[in-house]
Amino acid sequence: MSSLYDFTATSLAGEEVPIRRFAGQVLLIVNTASACGFTPQYRGLEALYREFAPKGFAVLGFPCNQFGGQEPGTASEIDAFCAGKYDVTFPMFAKIDVNGAAAHPLYKFLRSEKSGLLGSAIKWNFTKFLVDRSGRVVSRRAPTTKPEALKKEIEALL
Repeated sequence: MSSLYDFTATSLAGEEVPIRRFAGQVLLIVNTASACGFTPQYRGLEALYREFAPKGFAVLGFPCNQFGGQEPGTASEIDAFCAGKYDVTFPMFAKIDVNGAAAHPLYKFLRSEKSGLLGSAIKWNFTKFLVDRSGRVVSRRAPTTKPEALKKEIEALL
């Protein structure tokens, strides 16, 4: 059986990052997009990151172009957009698929750990997985759930 910490992902800068690097932290893992109606959630995600990072919390952003082609950019374009428009400082990763045969193994794992209301497939950008310090996926939240709505749950895990 796999653990969250068995996976690696490529950063926007092209570095292979072992997810194990985040062991012992509470994580919010989110599939993102730059041209989505939910894109302004970057502000809330960054606010959570800045508030709770000193206590052992991280947001991990995974751009995805599978929903309406809303993340068409290159890694450098995504990085420039996130940094320039939303001052994102939390770890962002290279664009991935979250559904289908080419889905990133991390997302296959997350989906198997917590199904959504209509099954395991990710329905849209900004689906959120909250992970405790031991690497257990404790909740999955819909794209409509604003990051600030998770504050109490994150605090409880910290």
